[in-house]
Amino acid sequence: MATPISTISLLRLLLFGSLLFLERGFAFEGRLNSESHHLHPTHHNVHVTSLMPSTVCSPSPKGHDKKASLEVVHKHGPCSKLQQHKVNPLSYSHAEILSQDESRVASIQSRLAKNPAGGHNLEGTKTTLPTKPGSTLGAGNYIVTVGLGSPKKELTLVFDTGSDVTWTQCQPCAKYCYDQQDPIFDPSTSLSYANISCSSSSCKKLESATGLAPGCATTTTCVYGIQYGDGSFSVGFFAKDKLALSQTDVFDNFEFGCGQYNQGLYGATAGLLGLGRNPLSLISQTAQKYGKVFSYCLPSSSSSTGYLTFGNGGGVNKEVKFTPSLPNPDYSSFYFLDMEGISVGGQKLPIPLSVFSAGGTLIDSGTVISRLPPKAYSIMQKAFTELMTKYKRVDGVSILDTCYDLSEYKVVQVPKIVLYFSGGVEMNLIPQGILYAVKASKVCLAFTGNSDDADVGLIGNVQQKTFHVVYDDAVGRVGFAPRGCN
Repeated sequence: MATPISTISLLRLLLFGSLLFLERGFAFEGRLNSESHHLHPTHHNVHVTSLMPSTVCSPSPKGHDKKASLEVVHKHGPCSKLQQHKVNPLSYSHAEILSQDESRVASIQSRLAKNPAGGHNLEGTKTTLPTKPGSTLGAGNYIVTVGLGSPKKELTLVFDTGSDVTWTQCQPCAKYCYDQQDPIFDPSTSLSYANISCSSSSCKKLESATGLAPGCATTTTCVYGIQYGDGSFSVGFFAKDKLALSQTDVFDNFEFGCGQYNQGLYGATAGLLGLGRNPLSLISQTAQKYGKVFSYCLPSSSSSTGYLTFGNGGGVNKEVKFTPSLPNPDYSSFYFLDMEGISVGGQKLPIPLSVFSAGGTLIDSGTVISRLPPKAYSIMQKAFTELMTKYKRVDGVSILDTCYDLSEYKVVQVPKIVLYFSGGVEMNLIPQGILYAVKASKVCLAFTGNSDDADVGLIGNVQQKTFHVVYDDAVGRVGFAPRGCN
C-alpha cells in the first residue's frame, strides 16, 4: 500500500509525476544508461539485482531474539547449514523446485476433491510403503532447528502449515534413510523416548492426520505412514519424547513419527515440523502454553533469514489486520481464507466474488507459487502484461508463463499487486512477492492459474515474503502486517 501523503504540495507533485509518467509511456524506466528514476504510486521501483539471490548470508535481527522463536532459513540459501558442504549453495534447479511445487499443489487439490480415493492402511505391516499416492502434501522449502530427546539432539526440519504430523528419521533405519546433514536421531540414546501403543487414542488419530490408517509393528507399537505428492514418504514408529523449542520451552511426551523407512526430496533435512490444525500437530500439542497462536516472517530472499514464533508474546502487534480462518469440518487441517479480490497497478480487477468462493482459498507455507482460479488468473495476467509492455517477453519456465528479460535494466517499474480478503484485510505484495527470478534474463510473474474453477486456490510462500503472518487458531483467524522481518 502506498505511504499516505499529508501535504497538498506533495500530492500535487505526485499527481504531476503520475501524469508525466503516463505521457512518456514509461519511457524514463531504468535502462543501464537512464539518467533518472521516478516512483509511480501504483508501481514499485525495483533494482533488478534485488530480485537475485546472493551467495552471502545476511541475517535479519528481528524475531529470533524472542523467547519462543526459531530462526527460519531457506533450505537452498547460503544461510542454511544444509548448504555448507556444497561448492555452490545456489546450484539448485528452479525447474525442479517448481516441478515439486506442482506436485504438492496437485496433492492438496486431490485431497480436497469432492470424491477422494479411498484410504489405505498399514495394518499388519512393519515398514510397508503407503499405497495411497499423494495422501499428504510434500516437503516445503523453509527450515528451522529444534531439539529432541534427553539429552537434546538438534534437528533441522521443514516447517509446514499444510501438514500435521511431525516426524524425523530414526536409527537404526530398519529399511532405509536418505542422506541428511544432522546426525540421525537415535531413540535408544534418549532417556525420555517411548513408543506409542496401537491401542492408544493418539494412534487412532493418525488416519485423520495422514490419510492412512495406522498399523502395528508388533502387538503393541503404533506404525505411522505418510506419502507425499512428489512420491516422497516416511514410515516408522509413532512415539513420544521431549521437544525443545527454546532453552526454556520444553515439552514432555511430544508425539511424533520416528521414521525407519524414508525416501524423497527432503533436501538433507531431518524431517518435517507439522503446523496444521489436527490434534496431532505441534500447534495442538502445545496449545496449553501457546494458546494455538504462532507467527512467522519469511525473508525477502533466500540469502536472508526470518523467524517462526510461538504464542502471542504478551499481545499481538496492532499493525496486524485479521481475516477469518474458520476450520472446514471436512478438511480440518488447512487454514482457509475468504479471498475477495485483486488489484494490479492500482486498479481493482473485475473479478466476481463467486470466482474465488467456487473452490475456496487457503494459505500454505509449503506451496511456493500462488494458485488462482483460472478466470481470476487470466484477468490478472492480462492486466499485468498490459502494464509491462516495455519489457521483452520470453519463454516461461515450468508452471510460470509470464516471463521477461530484464538483463538490460538496472531499475524496472513493476505494477503493484494487492490481494484482498474479508474483513478489509489487504496484502500489498513486495516486488519479491510479485516476481520469481530464475535469472536476470528470465523474471516471471509469481502466480499461475488452476486448471479448474472448482480447484482450491492457494496463497504461496513467495507472496507471503516479509509479512508478519499470525495464525490465531483459538479464535479462527489469520493476520498480516507488512515489514515483518526487519
